[in-house]
Amino acid sequence: MEERYQLQTAPKCNPKNVVQGENYRFTILTPQLIRLEYCSENRFEDHATQTVINRDFPEVSFRVIDKQNSLEIITESIRLDYNKKVFSKAGLSIETLGNFSNYGNVWRYSEEFDDLRGTARTLDNTGGPIPLEHGIISANGFSVLDDSSSLTLLDDGWVAPRETEETDLYFFGYGRNYLQCLKDFFHLCGKTPMLPRFALGNWWSRYNRYTEETYKELMQRFEQEKIPFSVAVLDMDWHLVDVGPENGSGWTGYTWNRKLFPNPAGFLKWLHDRNLKVSLNLHPANGVMPYEDAYKEMAEELGVKNGDKIDFDITDRKFLSAYFKYLHHPHEKTGVDFWWIDWQQGSCSKLDGMDPLWMLNHYHFLDLKRNQKRSLILSRYAGAGSHRYPIGFSGDSIICWDALNFQPYFTANASNIGYGWWSHDIGGHMCGTKDDELAVRWIQFGVFSPINRLHSSSGPFNGKEPWHYNPEANMVIKRFLQLRHQLVPYLYTMNYRFHHDDLPLIQPMYYQNPNNYEAYNIPNEYYFGSELIACPITTPSDQKLGIAQVKVWLPEGNWIDFFTGMAYHGDRIMSCYRPLSNFPVFAKAGAIIPMTRLTNEINAVSNPVNMNFLVFAGKDNAFTLYEDDDADERTASAVFTDLTFHWDKQSIFSIHAAKGNSGVIPEKRNYTVRFRGFSGSDAIQVTQNGEYIAFDKTYDAGTHTINIKLTDCFTSSDLKITIGTDGKIKENDTKTLIYNLLDRAQIEYNLKNTIYNIICSESDLTRILSILLTFNLPKDLYSALCEILAA
Repeated sequence: MEERYQLQTAPKCNPKNVVQGENYRFTILTPQLIRLEYCSENRFEDHATQTVINRDFPEVSFRVIDKQNSLEIITESIRLDYNKKVFSKAGLSIETLGNFSNYGNVWRYSEEFDDLRGTARTLDNTGGPIPLEHGIISANGFSVLDDSSSLTLLDDGWVAPRETEETDLYFFGYGRNYLQCLKDFFHLCGKTPMLPRFALGNWWSRYNRYTEETYKELMQRFEQEKIPFSVAVLDMDWHLVDVGPENGSGWTGYTWNRKLFPNPAGFLKWLHDRNLKVSLNLHPANGVMPYEDAYKEMAEELGVKNGDKIDFDITDRKFLSAYFKYLHHPHEKTGVDFWWIDWQQGSCSKLDGMDPLWMLNHYHFLDLKRNQKRSLILSRYAGAGSHRYPIGFSGDSIICWDALNFQPYFTANASNIGYGWWSHDIGGHMCGTKDDELAVRWIQFGVFSPINRLHSSSGPFNGKEPWHYNPEANMVIKRFLQLRHQLVPYLYTMNYRFHHDDLPLIQPMYYQNPNNYEAYNIPNEYYFGSELIACPITTPSDQKLGIAQVKVWLPEGNWIDFFTGMAYHGDRIMSCYRPLSNFPVFAKAGAIIPMTRLTNEINAVSNPVNMNFLVFAGKDNAFTLYEDDDADERTASAVFTDLTFHWDKQSIFSIHAAKGNSGVIPEKRNYTVRFRGFSGSDAIQVTQNGEYIAFDKTYDAGTHTINIKLTDCFTSSDLKITIGTDGKIKENDTKTLIYNLLDRAQIEYNLKNTIYNIICSESDLTRILSILLTFNLPKDLYSALCEILAA
């Protein structure tokens, strides 16, 4: 195999961490992580595998009690008991110790265990929940990763079966220290790579027979409508499809359909000139037919008789080499940026245990890294370790509320097996019924999900273009798609944080609140990076009230609505209500969100000249903005900008001088800093390098936001904004919020008047709620009033 297909691995463990005897071997990788092997031939696997690539952990302190018929291994966290026979339920167990004893759990070999589950291969043809595979995170304190069936990665980069049959397990005994468990999992199975910056914008994708002209017209319409996209995906009709029954189904193809795309190179350049990266769809299972442009050279190289079909055989090294050389590299030279590997043909190949999907993901990702390029694929999940090959394509879901309702949980839960970059068919793929509200809620979730790829099946009525929906839905979709691109600086920093610090963008609530019962019972709520909590709305609205409801748990502390500035006290569960135009996202007190300002180059996602910072009242905080030149992570030139916020009666927000390769970012930037949750203040000063600089100030009373606009600020110097406050988060304007709720509601005017008069005349919350209870109000109306009154 060529050098580029050799994944960097460190499969040999520290020999001081090994306890070995006849037919068994235990490797203590950390005080909480143990490898358990049994082989009747007493031969053990030291190669990397498809899942595990790095067993080089530091030396661990542990005790061994070795007797004739028993063995104990004791670390600070776990105790292993083994009877020195074939692994069995009665003969091998591990107990959690120390701080983990609260969970009182003992794992016994082969016994079913409870964990919080991970993810699944695909959501194809699903319209709701599906079973998920095991993860490594468990509220019971332990989980087990079975690597026994993994093939090995040889030193030359090829994959081969194990030489002997063995049991090969990894026991994770981390209690509820979920983030440490995940960090050690990434050490064991490989880091999550950095995504290229463009991947974090909006993606346009549709199964549709576009022509070059209709695709260009669509992209121009998006530009005119000021709807940004950074990725253009072409489904299978980019290649020859109508090939006749003698040439197969037409699903597999590598030759441009020049009736639709007469000038592929020119078309791809046109897209690149508009800041769009391009991905083409692949269905490689049917091999290469004689009509393909690349057939002749490939057949000659593989020794296939002219005119005979070239079978797809991922187990053949020569085929794999030719597959890239003739079928992909020429297209990449023309302008294809990455590939959508749409494998749907199962997990069998000519080599027992070799999953073609894993092979395609592994080698496509490595192949695209050549020439120090940052790699990317779009493909289905192929088991533990797949996080090394982002991005995940979740498949063809049904267009329905139940499918949407499952996706936030499915996405967050995938972090339990380290899989943090799912891309869904946002809006749903097929079937179902047109529902403008459903489309809006799905896209709102997409904006606050790892990858926002709009997609749909073929058919004249299936597109996700915003103008196909009613005027309100159209307006909201456009606003949220613009927001996604504005959030790229925040998302890219989280991308770096995921790669460098092993902290996924999307985290279930229990990661940071492991001992809170509530954190395990709001499955569709999740942390969205370090500063935000997202609570997607996945059920229809109450038509009379014009609002939709979602159950929310806010952890202890103060929280502020990202969009409205409404303040909430945490440490409680509540029903949260929002109209179609709004979406429940909560910023922690003191949150700092770096954003970009959209320009006439609507699709651009590069390091911006014009930046916005959204700063929330209530608490001290610090955030480090990460930017780089988007090169491969091994060679990237990076810049770090520290952002600090001190909350007091003299609140100070500082943009510190950038550190690193200053050539990566502009010498000067224009800033708009929005301070949300603040009272209006005239006591504002802005200095750079100790000198006062001019600024423009406005105040938005509706969202309690002070807006400070600054121009031509040097990125190499510290900038400080000081604001005089009363040291309190701005109180909600309860009466206005209640008025807006009642004004929207399709209920009796007399009832509206009565409720509003009670709110205006009474000041005691308990009394107000008691009076409202006597009216026997609809449940959602009463709960919506409670959300505002008790925030």
